[in-house]
Amino acid sequence: MTNVLFVSLDTVRADVAYSGKMPGIESLRRRGTTFRQAISSAPLTPISHASVFTGRHPDGHGIRHLLRERLSSDVPTLAERLRAAGYATGAVVSCPGLNKWYGIDRGFDFYDDEIPRLPDGTDPLTVGDVKMRGLALKRAPLVVERACEWLAEQKGDFMLFAHFFDAHWPYEPPEDVGVEADNPYEGEVAYSDHYLGRLLARMEEMGHPLDDTLIVTFSDHGEDLAGWYPNDHSGELGHPYEEGHGCLLFDTTQHVPLIIGGPGVPRDLEVAAQVRLVDIAPTVLGLLGLEEFETDGASLAEFFPTGSGPSRPAYSETYYPEERRTADDGYPDLLPLTSVRLAGDGSRQKVIWHVGGDMVEAYDLLNDPHELNGQRLIGGAAPPKDHSSSDG
Repeated sequence: MTNVLFVSLDTVRADVAYSGKMPGIESLRRRGTTFRQAISSAPLTPISHASVFTGRHPDGHGIRHLLRERLSSDVPTLAERLRAAGYATGAVVSCPGLNKWYGIDRGFDFYDDEIPRLPDGTDPLTVGDVKMRGLALKRAPLVVERACEWLAEQKGDFMLFAHFFDAHWPYEPPEDVGVEADNPYEGEVAYSDHYLGRLLARMEEMGHPLDDTLIVTFSDHGEDLAGWYPNDHSGELGHPYEEGHGCLLFDTTQHVPLIIGGPGVPRDLEVAAQVRLVDIAPTVLGLLGLEEFETDGASLAEFFPTGSGPSRPAYSETYYPEERRTADDGYPDLLPLTSVRLAGDGSRQKVIWHVGGDMVEAYDLLNDPHELNGQRLIGGAAPPKDHSSSDG
């Protein structure tokens, strides 16, 4: 069997990931296939990761808010399927959003979700502020150390999930890793990337050749830096309630990196077609020759070996504004959002619905890539019921 490595670079924007500055990411791109237009199902860690490991949109796996739901018990996960096939399954995660409470640990033999409390002693799992949660994390060196300790105990085939949370606020990189970062956020991404490279090197040293390992590298969502990048929207740019991610569905947070490499995957290939994170699960099962379960995605194997294939409609949602609204009297009018991003035939468009309201936003992403000049319609078409009208 083929060993499997999942790498989550939490809170990493696609444009920064693909900037060419990050040696670890670039090494993986040379080893595999880069999907330049991958879209996340949600701008929140537990929801997006649940979509990755189940292949289901939020309405299908059951987690739709930050602090309300757990993974539906009847939805199968990749870890369960691989463990049933004889793989040892281990995970080292580094933030409150992947705590066992959410149920995303289901199927893992080993699941290290230890993190410190917040500076004031509060349990971070009880805090609904996505920004403040960034103060409780397991730093990248410890992720690598614990992951390698688990790997050293494995005698057979394995699935390892390594989760790096360093790019999340407060953007204070602990060390200079030799990357010319334009800002502290990029410094944190470079820090994560540096230790990703250390993990890859250690795996080779431990006798786990990367060329024989199926490696899936992704981010759950990006980050809005309130003006550090031209497509930002938060803070004084019009959305003061957006604290990096969670409340909006612009590409700033929904356009994410996705790189897949290993046996059966072309090397140094780029795919321009639009794909989704929900496509990861069926792709992995197909590449491993395992029986697939029901998903909202489809295998990405059709893009191998040439990189060509049709773009896929991408559904995203965020119900976090409901939690933000009830937690802060300053924004009583916040509504959940759903969106569909369409691409193909020389066009790229996005429609965003305000759930429970009458506002619809429409963007031409080719002519307005930063989503600054969209049409705002009152009383437009009804939003899709969950994802049903986005995948047809």
